[in-house]
Amino acid sequence: MKREVNAKRYIVWMLAGILTLTACTGGGGREDLSEFEAFESFFATHGDSISAAPRWMRAETLKRMDEAEDSLVKYNYLSLTLKTYLMTSQIDSAWLVLNRVQNFAESQPFSRRMADLQSECLNMKGNLLARTGAMDSAKAAFRRAYERRLQGTRADDVPDILMNLADACNRLGELDLGAFWYRKALFMCDSLDLPSTKRTPIYYGLAQIYVALRDFPQCDYYYNLAGRNYDRMLPYEKYIYLNNRGTSYYYREDYRKAMTYFRWLIELTSGYPDMAFEQNLGRLNMSDCFLQLQEPDSASRYMEACRPYFQKIGMATALYYLDTQTIERALLQKEFSEARRVLSQGVTPPDIDPDMLHIRNKYLQQYFEETGNYKQAYYYQKRNLRLDDSIRNERVRMHTVDLALRYQQDSTLLAHRVMIREAENKVLRLRQGHLIVGGIAIVALLAAFFLYVYNKKKRALMQAESRRMVSSLRLENIRNRLSPHFIFNVLNQEMLSCKQEERQELASLVKLMRRNLELAEQLCVTLEEELDFVNTYLDLERRSLGDNFCFEMRIEPDVHPAREFLPSMLIQIPVENAVKHALRGKEGEKRLWIDIARHVSGGLSVEITDNGGGYRPNSLHRGTGTGMKVIMQTIQILNAKNKRALEVEIHNVTLPGGETGCRVSFFLPAGYDYRL
Repeated sequence: MKREVNAKRYIVWMLAGILTLTACTGGGGREDLSEFEAFESFFATHGDSISAAPRWMRAETLKRMDEAEDSLVKYNYLSLTLKTYLMTSQIDSAWLVLNRVQNFAESQPFSRRMADLQSECLNMKGNLLARTGAMDSAKAAFRRAYERRLQGTRADDVPDILMNLADACNRLGELDLGAFWYRKALFMCDSLDLPSTKRTPIYYGLAQIYVALRDFPQCDYYYNLAGRNYDRMLPYEKYIYLNNRGTSYYYREDYRKAMTYFRWLIELTSGYPDMAFEQNLGRLNMSDCFLQLQEPDSASRYMEACRPYFQKIGMATALYYLDTQTIERALLQKEFSEARRVLSQGVTPPDIDPDMLHIRNKYLQQYFEETGNYKQAYYYQKRNLRLDDSIRNERVRMHTVDLALRYQQDSTLLAHRVMIREAENKVLRLRQGHLIVGGIAIVALLAAFFLYVYNKKKRALMQAESRRMVSSLRLENIRNRLSPHFIFNVLNQEMLSCKQEERQELASLVKLMRRNLELAEQLCVTLEEELDFVNTYLDLERRSLGDNFCFEMRIEPDVHPAREFLPSMLIQIPVENAVKHALRGKEGEKRLWIDIARHVSGGLSVEITDNGGGYRPNSLHRGTGTGMKVIMQTIQILNAKNKRALEVEIHNVTLPGGETGCRVSFFLPAGYDYRL
C-alpha cells in the first residue's frame, strides 16, 4: 500500500519530466526565422539529453542562449535549463529560473509563440509545486497551462499537459477526474494522429488509477498497452512504468512479482546519477515487500540505504513511510521498545495519504495487542474499520463516476465518429461538385483567355489606327500651313534683299516655321519649349493685330517650365485659334491671357483666355478645326494609357469689363506618362 502513495506522488514528477521534454518547442516572435528554427532544430536533436545528460544540456543551452539575439529565443533556451534543474532535483535553482522566464513572458504582448512560453512556465510551475506537495496549486497551474497552450502553436504538447493535470487530480484523490483528463489526452493523441509513444504515459497513468480502484483486469490491460513501447521509452518513462506496475502486484499481495519490477527499476536508475531520488524510492518499495514477506533483515538493508537521502532532502512523507516500516520491522523482531520510540517521536504530515494512515493504524493495533493494551488496540481497529469503509465507499463512488465519464466520453467519441463519417460523405459530395465546377471554370478560363487575346489584338489594331490618324492629322496640319520647305527657300532669298529690321522679322518667321515643323514631329515637349514657340508666334502677329493688342502670361512661382512636360502644340494651337478666329477681326482692345498654376493635387493647370467675343460654332471665321482635332486625338490616346486623365474644357466666360471671351482650360495630372 505504501507503493501506491509513492507511485502516485512520483507519477506526477516523472510525467512532468516527460512533458517538459516535449513542451519546450513553443516560442514566438523572432528577430528572424532562422534563430527560432535553430532552437527547434537543437531541441529536436538533443531533447533526450535533458534526462540523459542534464548537466551537459544545461551548459550547451546557456551557451546558445548567450549567442541568440532575439529575446524570445533566449528565454526559450532558458526554459530548457529550467527542465535540467528539475531533472537534477535542484529545486531552488529551478524556482529562480522559473521566476525569471515567467516575468519576461507576462510582460510581453500576446502572440501565439508567447502563449507557448507562458504555457511552458505554468506547466513547470505545476511540476515544482507538485514536488513540494502543494497539489491544489499544482492542479490550478496545470489547468492554466492547458488553456494557454490551446492559444499557442504547439497543439502536439497538449496531451502532455493533460497528463500532468490528471496526475495532480490523482494525488488529490480525485481519481475520476484523473481518468477523465487521461482519456481526454488519449482522445487528443488520436485527433492529432500522434505516434504511439505519445500514448505510453497515458496508458500507465490510467493503469495506476485502476490500481487505486482495485480494478486489476483494467489495470493490466493498460499496462500491457504501455509495455509494447518499453524499448522506446525514456529513462524516466521506464521508471514510472516499472514502479507503478510493481505497485499493482503489491496491492494484489503478489510481493515476489512486485519485487521483480522494483529490482529492475533500481538497476535502471543506478545507471543515471541524476536519478537518485527515484532510486531511493525504489529501495523504499523493496524494503516494504521484504517486510510483507516477513524478511526484516533484507528489509533493513534497503531501509538503511535510502534513509540518509530522504533525511537530507527533508521529504516528510517518505520519512513517515520509513518510520512506519521501522515499526513493522520492530514488531517482527519483537523489539517493542524500538517500536515505542518511533511512535513517540513520529509526526504525521498534514497531507498524508489515507492508505498510509491505514497501514500505520494497523501496526499500532498490532503493537498494542503485543504489549497487552487491548483497549488502545481496539481503538485503532475501529479507526481502521471506519477508514476501510470510507476508502471502500470512495472507491465505489469514484468507480461509478469513472464508468459514467467513460460512457459519456465513449458516447461523445461515437458522436464524433458519426460526425466525421457525415463530414466525409459531405466532403465526397463537395469533391464531386468541385470537379463539375472545376470543369466549368476551366472552360470559362479558356473562353476568357481567348477573349482576352482577341481584345488585346483588337486594342492593338485600334491603337495603330489611332496613331495613323494622329500622324495623318499632323501631316494635314503641316500641309495646311503651306509647304514649309518651299517657304523657307523663298524667305531666305527675300531676306538677302531686305533691310535689317525686315530681315529680323523674316528670321523670326523662319524660326517659327522651323520650330513648328519640329514640334509637329514630337509627341511631348517641355513647357519652356512650348511657351518659347508661343512667344515667337505672337511677336510675329503683333503687327497684324495692331497696337491695341495686349498679351499677358502669368506663371506661378512653384511651376518650373523646364521640368514640366505637355503634349506638343497644346498651348500654341488654342493661341493660334484665338488670334485667327477671335482677335484679328475684333475692333477695340484685343487681349490674350495665358495662366499657368500648380493644382492642389500636384498637377498643372493651364488656361488660355481671349476677349474675342466667345466661341461661336456657326461663325464664318470658325476654321477647319484641324489643330484641335490633333490635340483631342492625342489626348484621347494618352489618356487610355494613364490612370488619371488629361482634362480639356472649352467654354465662354464673362470678363471683368463685361465682354465675352473664350477660355480653353487644360489639367495635366502629376506623373502623367506621355509614352505610347
